[in-house]
Amino acid sequence: MSHPHPDLDAPGPLAPGALRVIPLGGLGEVGRNMTVFEYDGKLLIVDCGVLFPDENQPGVDLILPDFEPIRDRLDDVVAVVLTHGHEDHIGGLPYLLRERGDIPVVGSQLTLALLEGKLKEHRHRNVPQQTVVEGEKLQIGPFVCEFVAVNHSIPDALAVAIKTPAGVVLHTGDFKMDQLPLDNRITDLRAFARLGEEGVDLFMVDSTNSEVPGFTTHERDIAPVLDRVFTKAKNQRIIVACFASHVHRVQQVMDAAVKHKRKVAYVGRSMVRNMGVARDLGFLSVPGDTLIDMRELDNYPPEQVVLVSTGSQGEPMSALSRIAANDHNVVHLQPGDTVVLASSLIPGNENSVYRVINGLIRHGANVIHKGNALVHVSGHASAGELLYCYNIVKPRNVMPVHGEVRHLHANADLAIQTGVPRENVVVVEDGVVVDLIDRKAVVAGKVECGYVFVDGSTVGDITETSLKDRRILGDEGFISVIAVMDSVTGKLTAGPEIQARGFAEDDSVFDDLKPRIEAEIEKAIGSGLDDMYQLQQVIRRVVGKWVSDTHRRRPMIIPVVVES
Repeated sequence: MSHPHPDLDAPGPLAPGALRVIPLGGLGEVGRNMTVFEYDGKLLIVDCGVLFPDENQPGVDLILPDFEPIRDRLDDVVAVVLTHGHEDHIGGLPYLLRERGDIPVVGSQLTLALLEGKLKEHRHRNVPQQTVVEGEKLQIGPFVCEFVAVNHSIPDALAVAIKTPAGVVLHTGDFKMDQLPLDNRITDLRAFARLGEEGVDLFMVDSTNSEVPGFTTHERDIAPVLDRVFTKAKNQRIIVACFASHVHRVQQVMDAAVKHKRKVAYVGRSMVRNMGVARDLGFLSVPGDTLIDMRELDNYPPEQVVLVSTGSQGEPMSALSRIAANDHNVVHLQPGDTVVLASSLIPGNENSVYRVINGLIRHGANVIHKGNALVHVSGHASAGELLYCYNIVKPRNVMPVHGEVRHLHANADLAIQTGVPRENVVVVEDGVVVDLIDRKAVVAGKVECGYVFVDGSTVGDITETSLKDRRILGDEGFISVIAVMDSVTGKLTAGPEIQARGFAEDDSVFDDLKPRIEAEIEKAIGSGLDDMYQLQQVIRRVVGKWVSDTHRRRPMIIPVVVES
């Protein structure tokens, strides 16, 4: 089993007739999925998603894959293939299109329809798009792509088989093997088996649930639980929060609402937009006279409505967070309201979600979530399903994708258990390049690729260093020291003036620090130092030592010395 080495060099030129795989995101984290395939001088990209920031990344809106390794080769890109419409697979594409706006985009009907809103938002016009369906084959440059139906927590998801003279790669995208899906569109294991018979040289497999034993629960098993929730809350209003793209989950809420004679209102811009798209394309069935506008809620008693809301991850500005904080312009919680969080807990969001749950309960709501009822099932295959896949496909080489390091390794172990030779299983993280040469997957080197932060309107300007500064500011506060020096006499004429934020309430704590600063500055000037920058460093050193010794803190110190 190959492991990434931090000392890997940049990959050399690609051997003639070989296929190169360059993962730029999604291997080592759950999000910002993006893989580049190179054959015969041409590049094919599969997915281009975003990762959402955690609490250690203050002020960051989104995290993108790093496009740097392919930036000077964008003209060689023949297409971007999208496996499905989740943000962590399509959200980064508008940013890639800023670099080259005419890259053709290939995806299923729903995936491209959900992308359309993003392209409009980013003012991308005339992006070439090609809609594909399962079973279809498409020649894209030197790559022949065959699309295979897979079941996931969003409809119209696809796996893609990429065929070149170097071999066949089967990339599952995100998938599970629900045998009784709501739309009757199961993961096409017959196609997996057929491709396996023909020979899959590299199997790239979703690792998200590889640590979970057994099989992922059926989506439709949620229906009776929802039915019980609706029955129990028959005299109260019900609010259900889930992902704005989980069409099947919304369908089940819709079905329960119709059965219990309730109207449904969407809350949250993305929910309104996505469910409108899903309904227009026939992926969501909305019985007539069921849907009402959020602004019509006052016309109905609480027991006759269900709200379907965004914000199941505790996002601060989302509808549910605002409802929990009693800050929503239309929806105000009433004691006795039932709130259902019908979604997963994405790692890193736990605190935000529990904060929202606590806020809801504080206002008298009854909160039902995956911790106390079966109101969510995963969209990813568990270990039992993955074992089936390995046995059906019988791949020559395996490269686990989509997951944190622990998921990738657990998935690799499953492949080995089914008989894939250990040396043919490559466990790599973002940036580690794998070449398929003579039907064997080998690690070829490493390209530099880090996190690219979107902060407001800037992309890539925020570095890890500035985030560290923000974390220090947030955790430890800051102290600024201003001193004025006479340029002729070299004496201090004003200051040091000390101000602090987030460090101490009372500025008198600095009374015994000021004389120390004055003494050190005069000593430095006396020894011939008159460079402003060096005097600032003297102040920084004195203040830093004093703060550390007396308060055991490490605030940001901002010294300023000006000449008069």
